[in-house]
Amino acid sequence: MTAKRVRLARRRKATGFTQEGLAEFLGVERSTVGRWESAETEPQAWLRPKLARALKVSSEELQALFDDVTLTQSHPSERMTYALENPASADLMVVAYLHEQLRKVDEAYDQEASTALLGRAGQLHGQVRFLRENAVNPRVRRALYEVEADSATFMGQLVWDVSQRRDHRAPLGYFREAVDAARHARDPSTESYATLRMSFVALYGEKNPVLGVTLAEEAAEVAKLVSPSLTGLSLLHVAEGHAMTGALNECEDALRRAEAQFDRAHPDDVAAPYYTVNEFNRLAGSCYLFLALPERAEPILRMTSRALASKKKSQAIVLGNLTLALIRQGKLDEAAGVMHHTIDAVELTRGGGGLNLAFSAGRELRQWRDEPWAQEINDRLLALMAI
Repeated sequence: MTAKRVRLARRRKATGFTQEGLAEFLGVERSTVGRWESAETEPQAWLRPKLARALKVSSEELQALFDDVTLTQSHPSERMTYALENPASADLMVVAYLHEQLRKVDEAYDQEASTALLGRAGQLHGQVRFLRENAVNPRVRRALYEVEADSATFMGQLVWDVSQRRDHRAPLGYFREAVDAARHARDPSTESYATLRMSFVALYGEKNPVLGVTLAEEAAEVAKLVSPSLTGLSLLHVAEGHAMTGALNECEDALRRAEAQFDRAHPDDVAAPYYTVNEFNRLAGSCYLFLALPERAEPILRMTSRALASKKKSQAIVLGNLTLALIRQGKLDEAAGVMHHTIDAVELTRGGGGLNLAFSAGRELRQWRDEPWAQEINDRLLALMAI
């Protein structure tokens, strides 16, 4: 495995040092700085205070820069195999390998069916837990807790998808594991996201909007000091929970608070890719649909469905909601066309959210079941159940 400390190199450049310049300032060889940045070695204890001053970071921030290892080549190696056979030998390179494998599986989420990802993700999660339980080095154990928090969150998401959002106990078990691991790792961003995932189960699985709002508010509170994006995303689900109870004023207040988080975004916010205008609009459209305002939901959902063309699972949810908005306004021809697009997206990904909304829309179309176009949709929904 080949690795780099990308953040360490980025910090050096941000303070105006070349590798040669930093080496000269510290009184070491340039190759020494190079080995630090390629994750081969670390500076000795007596040199760290001077290095922290050069990089304008605290001693804790400096340690975080050295703990953050990124793989540039991540093919399996003897090192990983040896670590699984001798777990006490696990080091930060092994942690980086596991993190890279999790990133690859996670990136496939919007393009592959959850059933196809579950085996790979489950095996990876088992390896992470095994190594963390047997880690001897405190830094390695903490880094493994970070990966475990992400892995457990992803597993909960997959298990809930595969169960078509019927199994609540198993996903919640994974999300609670993620919260516990994140607290051990002192990672409030992941703790917040896992808590937010628990609110999803309350809102969309258990149909308990009061609990869903409570959990989403808790997620926002945890995230507020570290991630405006996660704070905003959590507040969007606070808004949707209020919408489910018909509380228009509370819903729109939460939407305003969520929108204000866009102005607080910063480059270091790791959740920024997940809190976009498209995500805001997707949830806002859903809110107005719950509030029995389909005419306000429709234009938002129509615009968002086009913008999410590359994210099929998210697009399926938007298309399902758009179908419902059209049905409830009596726009049946348009609703039928969008319904077919919804089923197309669900057939590709088998995402639980899109699947549930497709069946919800199908139930609302039953009053026209004798119409040929409605029969065609019903046949496709029956075929989905048989897959």
